[in-house]
Amino acid sequence: MIVRRLQDIVGGPRDVRDPNGHWTSRRLLLRDDGMGFSMHDTLIHAGTETLIWYKHHLEGVYCVGGEGEIENLATGEIHPITNGTFYGLNLHDKHLLRAHSELRLICTFNPPLHGAEVHGADGSYPPP
Repeated sequence: MIVRRLQDIVGGPRDVRDPNGHWTSRRLLLRDDGMGFSMHDTLIHAGTETLIWYKHHLEGVYCVGGEGEIENLATGEIHPITNGTFYGLNLHDKHLLRAHSELRLICTFNPPLHGAEVHGADGSYPPP
């Protein structure tokens, strides 16, 4: 059984910050935990716009606070994100994530992240 508390992660090696200051990802579950996916409690900071393209990963995201939007760059569709919104990037969707206020998102990745990843110039994480 794995039990972790967010307060024990904040400020430690599982508390990963975007070099551009757009987000903070508290990594609750990682590849080495052996569960087949990773889980993150992520803050997208207010007023930011982040290019994301998980070409090597699938991601499921559930919003538990804040307001923002996701723009699908292939279609131009814009979807509002508020508390209670879920979105799944099942087609490796290249998108822009905008935070109108601080967004708090619970994210899962398959394959799981190892822990220190940050987005590359194209918005992706490196392959596993």
